Amino acid sequence: MKITDLKCAVIGQNPVVRITTDEGISGLGEVESSKSYLKPHVLFYKPFIVGEDPTNVERVMLKIRRLGSFKPWGSAVSAIEMALWDIAGKAAGLPVYKLLGGKVRDKVRVYNGGVRFPMSGNAPEDYAESMAKMKAASEGFTIIKQGIGFHSPMPRAVPDFFYGELQKGGFHANRGPLTERGLKHVVACVEAMKSVLGDEVGLALDCGPGWMVPDAIRLAKAVEPLNVMWLEDLITGDYVPYVLADLYREVTRSTSTPIHTGEQIYLRQNFKELIEKQAVRIIGPDPCDVGGIAELKWVAEYADMHSILITPHGVLDGLIGLAALVQVCATLPQNYIAFEYPVGRPEWWYDIVEGLPNPIVKDGFIEVWDTPGLGVEFNVEAARKYLQPEDADFFDEAAGTANRISSF
Repeated sequence: MKITDLKCAVIGQNPVVRITTDEGISGLGEVESSKSYLKPHVLFYKPFIVGEDPTNVERVMLKIRRLGSFKPWGSAVSAIEMALWDIAGKAAGLPVYKLLGGKVRDKVRVYNGGVRFPMSGNAPEDYAESMAKMKAASEGFTIIKQGIGFHSPMPRAVPDFFYGELQKGGFHANRGPLTERGLKHVVACVEAMKSVLGDEVGLALDCGPGWMVPDAIRLAKAVEPLNVMWLEDLITGDYVPYVLADLYREVTRSTSTPIHTGEQIYLRQNFKELIEKQAVRIIGPDPCDVGGIAELKWVAEYADMHSILITPHGVLDGLIGLAALVQVCATLPQNYIAFEYPVGRPEWWYDIVEGLPNPIVKDGFIEVWDTPGLGVEFNVEAARKYLQPEDADFFDEAAGTANRISSF
C-alpha cells in the first residue's frame, strides 16, 4: 500500500487531515478548533509522506517528526500520525487499540472539559452555579475541570487581581504576582465550587500559565484541605514553548495538592526532565499536540514507571480527536485517570460523523468500540456542504484509486 495524497480541509474551525492510498483506504486525523490557520502547515508535510506505506507508521513518522515543535506547530504532525493509524487499523480489519497493544480497560473515564454553560459573572456564587449545572449534566461526569486565575476572565474582571499590566490579546498572555485580593478571590471560588461538588465529583483546576512560584505555592497549600484533583499549568503550559521542570518541582515538593502540566509539550523527549525530576504529580499530553497517539502512549508508560499519573488533554480535539483519545486511552497503564472530553462545535458535527455511540458518555465513561481503525467516518454527503470552495475535492479519491472512502 502507498500513500497517494495528503489533504487538509478546515471544517467548521477544525483542520481535518485525510490521507488517501492506492488501495482506496483513507485515514482521518483532526487538529484543535483553535488552530484553523494550520492548514498550510499540514500540507507542508505532503512531499515527505507521499509514496510511503502508511501501515509502517513509525517509518513514516521518522520522516516528519523532527520537523514539528511545541503547540501549536506539532498539531500537524500529530493529526497525520492519527490518520496513519486509522489506515493501518482499517487495512488490518482491527481497531487501533489492538495495534497499540490491546485494551487495558473496556471503558474509559472522561472528565468534563467541553460541556460548558454561560456564566453570569466571576464571583464565587457564579462559579458555584456553573458547577451545579455541570454536575447535573446528562453525561454524569465524575471529574469536572474549571478555569481559574490566569486561565479565566479573573485578571480582567477582578479589580487589582495581580501586580501587572493587563494584556488584552493573545493566548493566556497575562502573567505576574497576585495581590492578596486576587489570591483570596481564587480560593473563595474554589471553595464555592467544592461546596457544590462535595466528595461526589472531583474538581480539577486549570490555572494558567502565568503564576509566579510563590503564588503557586500559596494557592496549592491554601486548597490542600479541599482535596482538588489537580492544579494545571500554573507556571508554563498552554502555548508556552518550554517546560521549566525545576520550577514545577519547587511547587510540587511544597504541597500535597497534585500539580499538573503538559498539554503544550511536543514529543517524549520534552517530557523526560519533567518526569525524571518528579516535577509534577500528573501530566496531561494532548494527542493532537504531543505527536500523536503512539507518542502519548510512550509518555504514559514512562510516567507510570515514575509513579506519575496521566490525564490526557483534548477539549478542542473534535469528534475525530475524541475517537483517537478513546482508542489510545483504552491501552494506557494504570496511572491513567481520565481524558478531557471534547465536543463537536458547531453542533452539526454530530450530523456529519458516523460511528460514535449514542449517547457517547454514560455515567462519566465511554465504552470502547471495536470498529476497524479509529472507528469513525464522515457521512460524505452530509459533510460536503460544510466544505469551503477551495476544499471541494477533499473527499475525492486520487487518480487511479477506488472511488470509496475506505473498505469498511
